[in-house]
Amino acid sequence: MNGALKAAWALTAFVVVAGLVLWLTTGEVIFAAFIVLGVLTGIGAWLTGRTQPPGRPGPKENTPS
Repeated sequence: MNGALKAAWALTAFVVVAGLVLWLTTGEVIFAAFIVLGVLTGIGAWLTGRTQPPGRPGPKENTPS
């Protein structure tokens, strides 16, 4: 797991927890949007942060030298 992916997961956790805490403490339903955005961030991090399987060339390995 690279640094950018770790940062995305940290952001996801922070946004979801902040949304949940703010929703519970204030009673404002608008903070549910934080939870939804955090989940979408996590899905995006999972979909874009996966590494290539071993043996498959990455984008830099396909360019001729």
